[in-house]
Amino acid sequence: MCILIYIKLHSPTLLPSAPSFEQSLSLFHSNPAFVHSSIILLSSYTLTYSPFFMTLIFLFAILLFMAPSSNAYWPPSPGYWPSSRFRTMSFYKGFRNLWGPQHQRLDQNALTIWLDRTTGSGFKSVRPFRSGYFGASIKLHPGYTAGVITAFYLSNNEAHPGFHDEVDIEFLGTTFGKPYTLQTNVYIRGSGDGKIIGREMKFHLWFDPTKDFHHYAILWSPKEIIFLVDDVPIRRYPRKSSATFPLRPMWVYGSIWDASSWATEDGKYKADYRYQPFVARYNNFKAGGCSAYAPRWCHPVSASPYRSGGLSRQQYRAMRWVQRYHMVYNYCQDPKRDHRLTPECWG
Repeated sequence: MCILIYIKLHSPTLLPSAPSFEQSLSLFHSNPAFVHSSIILLSSYTLTYSPFFMTLIFLFAILLFMAPSSNAYWPPSPGYWPSSRFRTMSFYKGFRNLWGPQHQRLDQNALTIWLDRTTGSGFKSVRPFRSGYFGASIKLHPGYTAGVITAFYLSNNEAHPGFHDEVDIEFLGTTFGKPYTLQTNVYIRGSGDGKIIGREMKFHLWFDPTKDFHHYAILWSPKEIIFLVDDVPIRRYPRKSSATFPLRPMWVYGSIWDASSWATEDGKYKADYRYQPFVARYNNFKAGGCSAYAPRWCHPVSASPYRSGGLSRQQYRAMRWVQRYHMVYNYCQDPKRDHRLTPECWG
């Protein structure tokens, strides 16, 4: 986080056009982009006297603590952490290899999967679910990863080929010096049949996802789908009609694969296997809720302190922060899309 520093000098001949302290503070509060990108030091001589130095420190502290939290580098606290409600599960208790077993390794419940020019790898939950919380901590491959998709998602593609539902968290690989894009997406009854209707929202994260593990989760209930990053809600997809919401049981998947045709800047940059293998690491697996075999009275899990579901005011505040500062695409705001096909965007 960058801080605007204003030094009010004793001599009126110095910095005659400098703004007042009140004007500087107003700018500091009202212009988030300015706060994030600028450091202004209004001074024209060397600090030599300790009282003046102490005044500088005091003014710096005032500005630091008076900065609105919504403009901070890190999102506001959501006040509630859904992941804490679910125990970490053994990988083999909840999942199995789906494809590319030679490119999958488990070490003390930490799963590593990788892609090279021969194949990628994927895994799938043992049970299907009709609602629940599904999360994993993931660490992404650094450097050149254009064309590579690392994914954690829900789907029933194998049960309904060509007419399936899907809820995605996908990390779109990138080129040197550019951030990963986290893409969230929802498909409802019809992908792979020539009439694909994606509902993409994309984000650049407020941290480097290649440096450490971060927890990514989907909470799916009969009322809504919530996407979370480190328990911060980044997107809410409400059920506005049965036609625009996935209602059939889905399994949990994870994978790494080559999607060079579209993944990075609409296919402009392809996977470059000079940089292989591309590695993704998963741990802290969590999956809880109502399986497809659970009794009808099984109560869906909630993303908030309210058992009835719905986000709290504090969670909405955190989500608005993420969408204001880190969302880079929203399908509902894309003028190139035919929004007659996405009626949930209307209201």
